Amino acid sequence: MDDKIMDFLKQRLGDNGYSKLMKINNPNLHQFIAKYVEHCNPDKVFICTDAPEDIKYIREAAIRNGEEIKLAIEGHTIHYDNYYDQARDKAHTLILVPKGVDLGSTIKTGDRDECLKEIYEIMKDIMKGKELYVRFFCLGPTNSEFSQPVIQLTDSAYVAHSEDILYRIGFEEFVRQGPNARFFKIVHSAGELDERNTSKNLDKRRIYIDLEDNIVYSANTQYGGNTIGLKKLSMRLAINRGSKEGWLTEHMLVMGVHGPNNRVTYFTGAFPSLCGKTSTSMLDNETIVGDDIAYLRKKDGEVRAVNVEKGVFGIIMGINSKDDPGIWKALHTPTEIIFSNILMTPEKGVHWIDKDGEIPAKGINYSGEWEIGKKDKDGKEITVSHRNARFTISLENFDNLDPTLHDSKGVVVSGMVYGGRDSDTWVPIEESFDWAHGIITKGASLESETTAATLGQEGVRKFNLMSNLDFLSIPLGKYIQANLDFAKGLEKAPLIFGVNYFLKGKDRNFLNAKTDKKIWYKWAELRANGDVGAIDTPTGRIPKYEDLKRLFKEVLNKDYTEEDYKKQFTIRIPESLAKIERIKKVYETQVSDTPKVLFDTLEAQRQRLVETQKKYGDYITPDKLV
Repeated sequence: MDDKIMDFLKQRLGDNGYSKLMKINNPNLHQFIAKYVEHCNPDKVFICTDAPEDIKYIREAAIRNGEEIKLAIEGHTIHYDNYYDQARDKAHTLILVPKGVDLGSTIKTGDRDECLKEIYEIMKDIMKGKELYVRFFCLGPTNSEFSQPVIQLTDSAYVAHSEDILYRIGFEEFVRQGPNARFFKIVHSAGELDERNTSKNLDKRRIYIDLEDNIVYSANTQYGGNTIGLKKLSMRLAINRGSKEGWLTEHMLVMGVHGPNNRVTYFTGAFPSLCGKTSTSMLDNETIVGDDIAYLRKKDGEVRAVNVEKGVFGIIMGINSKDDPGIWKALHTPTEIIFSNILMTPEKGVHWIDKDGEIPAKGINYSGEWEIGKKDKDGKEITVSHRNARFTISLENFDNLDPTLHDSKGVVVSGMVYGGRDSDTWVPIEESFDWAHGIITKGASLESETTAATLGQEGVRKFNLMSNLDFLSIPLGKYIQANLDFAKGLEKAPLIFGVNYFLKGKDRNFLNAKTDKKIWYKWAELRANGDVGAIDTPTGRIPKYEDLKRLFKEVLNKDYTEEDYKKQFTIRIPESLAKIERIKKVYETQVSDTPKVLFDTLEAQRQRLVETQKKYGDYITPDKLV
């Protein structure tokens, strides 16, 4: 190690901080910290180990700095972001690539040299007058082949506190891995703050991801999706690394579905926003391992998965005691929770959109002092909470937590599920014929319809490859091929299912009740263990009526009629053919490196549909295919 760097660190960290840092034998880490301490120029630097007193210091700093406010319930705090800093900044979130590198038209990139020059200029002395918090975390369980060490530099105690709830502490993991640690790096500054302690210079908000050096830069923003670097930002780094090493990083929940004789079968699931991902991961009588991001590796001929995180950064809008009893209970427990961008009442209570009870007349929310009817500068009424308001909580607070959360070996995955908002094509649940058929016709063909409530125009289909399109850091074709190749060498590949909770009938009413999804997963669990048969259709395998009838009675105490079964599981050939044409067009026009097998698989499915159409017509009830 360069003596100049060591002397600089001694000077800037102080004896205590320097002593802590030197417990980690990694010259690259020391050099990284020194570089950005010098460049961002904070007044103070706090090295946070895994010690409880260090973590407590961060939590108290968030209160002391005014980034969080204590609420009436013990452990609960509230945080506000700038009124115009309430969501991921897609326009300024770029993957940095060298000249001549093309990741395809669907991935937003920036010239690496130009963007690094810009971000260095923005971050020069950006922490002057502030304290820098140096945090060490581990993505995935510690002391595991899944472990991905991460260091975060941030001048926001709120960000550092949030990550403490969401991720496994990792100082000792850095000590364990020593000079061999290949760590992700995150440099964040909230920038200059306004009178409400929110980021002020949003015109200079930038989120840049440098794949070459595995660094995420985030400046002039506080919103978690832009600043909690271990989430979707590090996810892009992990996708890139995994593609080179033969493992997967997926935007997937991990859950245990409980079957006969106390059997637990583990599933992963990928769903675009507003398509039932959280409600699926929190199904009562099942257990949750994770709700958002999973690492998948092959081990002894099986697929194993871990939750990259240990907490939930969840959308709070719509959570109520009836539909979300598990989350509701956790949010009213005296434990460590950060609420963001919702209403704080004069009594230090909280309220959000669609919470139980009447909306309070006034309080403080993401717009400042608030009362019912308040409008913003554009004349738009300001809701009691932001539609993207969040809660940050540890999974340990949920009654349905699966005991394998921190298992260093992960869980054996027996099924993978892909689901979107689809009013007229996919049946409620369908199993693919094999791995490649599932990856292509379920995952790589995933679409979701927009809703009038959020986007102004209902029913616009958005292509969202495996629910991971926004977070890819490698070309789409390469990503699909990596998923296809993942099955090589497996003794038993997980079954792949497509699910659809939003199928509608001719009257445009939903054909499924909200609770019906419990049945689809019970059936998938039985299929994964070879306990029930299925009916082959042109697009995959669907349940038999007698199996669903029994499950509806056992699980929901509900009579399931053959008429409902036929409506839900009718194969809709015109719509299925139209979907194939839409998906083919995406890959023909937007993806330059699409694997040939994708087009071959879609064409084979098209031919099966056409042949079946000639025989039975446009709409085929399951009884005709038995």
